[in-house]
Amino acid sequence: MPHALGIDPPSSRWHRGQRLALVTNDAALTSTGEKTRAALLREGFPVVKIFSPEHGINAAGEDGAWQSSGTDPLTGLPLISLYGDQLAPSEEDLKDINCVIFDIPDIGCRFYTYLWTMTYVMESCARDGKPLVILDRPNPIGADLSKAEGPMLDEAHCSSFIGRWNIPLKHACTLGELAQYFQATRMPQLNLRVIHVSDYTRNMMAGTDFPFTPTSPAIQNINSALLYPGLGLLEGVNVNENRDNSLAFQSCGAPWIRSTELAAELSKHKLPGLDIRPMTYTPQSGLYAYETCHGVKFNITGPAALMAVDTGIKLLQTLGALYPDHLTERLYKTVANPEGKGHLERLVGVGGQ
Repeated sequence: MPHALGIDPPSSRWHRGQRLALVTNDAALTSTGEKTRAALLREGFPVVKIFSPEHGINAAGEDGAWQSSGTDPLTGLPLISLYGDQLAPSEEDLKDINCVIFDIPDIGCRFYTYLWTMTYVMESCARDGKPLVILDRPNPIGADLSKAEGPMLDEAHCSSFIGRWNIPLKHACTLGELAQYFQATRMPQLNLRVIHVSDYTRNMMAGTDFPFTPTSPAIQNINSALLYPGLGLLEGVNVNENRDNSLAFQSCGAPWIRSTELAAELSKHKLPGLDIRPMTYTPQSGLYAYETCHGVKFNITGPAALMAVDTGIKLLQTLGALYPDHLTERLYKTVANPEGKGHLERLVGVGGQ
């Protein structure tokens, strides 16, 4: 897999005499499949502290669930959770640190929270005068800017941990590119260095041009990642997104949906890159756990043609038209939104009051 460590080898020794903190998780691997933090320590990088995002250091924690601090089981280093008691490194956390390295894979969607953890780290480093190095990674669902989708975020009404700042819902950028944009427009005092990916072009996608590495419990394959910017909107309504198996965000259902009817109505939209089929399943967790749910499965036939956000919006519109007496907003409680209110508006990024 293309990876920043392959273009800026440890032999550069820029780190000598430093005390480094690393923001990472188990999904962050080198091109040879080694966890980044293990590779850095093996090559002599003096990492003394680890920060981890939502889903924890093992990238396996439940969506939205509090993650504890403690000791990293792989390295034995102090581990500070940025999805528990705090969302950003404190001054105390960084006072004995010379430089922070950030290496977490993203999936190209505004409401995927690793991006916003990066922005909190950027702000902390800018506040405390600490250099920040981003080890960039490919956008697995593609970085063709002409295929960015969805509304821009209304910061005045919808800024939250699932969308802080004004970018499209499907942003078609790498985290390194977004870091450079945010540094230029919001915190020019930040000492930022982005280590870019080698042998990478904007039309590359995971699954065809490089392997996909699972990034969190519900994003275990490239098809889930490709559809997530659209079907992730289901978190805001009372429809199960089938997140407890390999079809997460590729399928959905509810006890009150008529599967054949929904599939037929969605097929009328001729959504590009998709074949839509009726489906019945029983979720093992989450909304409607252990109840029979009727719905649809989205089979991807053309990844490059897929318009995930448009698909998600049309799905919500069709559900509302067919089942106006059943479809309602869902309270979606997380560490960053304990009451769970307004989740759909925060996902879409518009419509808040």
